[in-house]
Amino acid sequence: WLNLLPTVYHCRVDQVTSTTALTAAQLKSLFLPKVDAVVGQLTEPWTPDLFAALAAAGGVAYSNVAVGYDNVDVAGATRVGIAVGNTPGVLTEATAEMAVSLVMACARRVVEADAFMRQGKYELWLPNLFIGKLLSGKTVGVIGAGRIGSTAAIMLARGFRMDVMYYDKYPSKKLEDTIRSFSDHLVANGEKGVSITRVGTPEEILEQCDVVSLHPNLDKSTHHLINKDRLALMKRDAILVNCARGPIVNEVDLVQHCRENPEFFAGLDVFEDEPLMKPGLKDLDNVVIVPHIASATFWTRSGMSI
Repeated sequence: WLNLLPTVYHCRVDQVTSTTALTAAQLKSLFLPKVDAVVGQLTEPWTPDLFAALAAAGGVAYSNVAVGYDNVDVAGATRVGIAVGNTPGVLTEATAEMAVSLVMACARRVVEADAFMRQGKYELWLPNLFIGKLLSGKTVGVIGAGRIGSTAAIMLARGFRMDVMYYDKYPSKKLEDTIRSFSDHLVANGEKGVSITRVGTPEEILEQCDVVSLHPNLDKSTHHLINKDRLALMKRDAILVNCARGPIVNEVDLVQHCRENPEFFAGLDVFEDEPLMKPGLKDLDNVVIVPHIASATFWTRSGMSI
């Protein structure tokens, strides 16, 4: 679209190539002398003041290259007549696949084993070398059963025959029907079916599930949803995955919990103070960390940009 806008629609396109987050002052300077619209990223907080500056420069629209928009003050944009867009749908499968990848990496200790090999430590096959967790027949709990959460649950149910529990403010008929249809198929072919259950609190997910995948929106009600008290509810050998937003997890509490419970694993694509990590997180063998790449496939990032 960088080529399409100037050649077909005769628009001037100014592209920022900085690899660091821009300050509000830097963004305002880019609006001058005139701008009609901005395509931005979740790395910059879009405040009422910034939207006022955008409107003053002639701007009428802002699009966030992300499905989440917790960095955008929508009310502030609305007050000055700025339309706000985001990119839902296009990154559903990619982000769900990353959640499943992190589950697998944790369950089978892939990162630890890879480092072991690269360090030249493999000398003999041993029956107790990097013993992990079998997912088949276990229960995955999803907190936030929107597009991404539901897709991750379906992938794990179909791929590993896991039972599904989910917590969401609203029931997901599509998710429930999909899992039950798959279960009926298994039973019809002489195999054990899988179940799906909607529960009323996040605590029920944390207490009962072997794997917990976080997919809620980030707002005041979900900030530090996972904290010391809720981590204590989880099974000692559970797996916690976050591909949503970093501040959903109290990272300091997670570091302490993982130190005290070496059989507990966490897989993180996002971080509380991104790109920084809380002290100690990177030193834990039972935490798999990747740099916010859940949507990082060529097809997905291309679609997000259109």
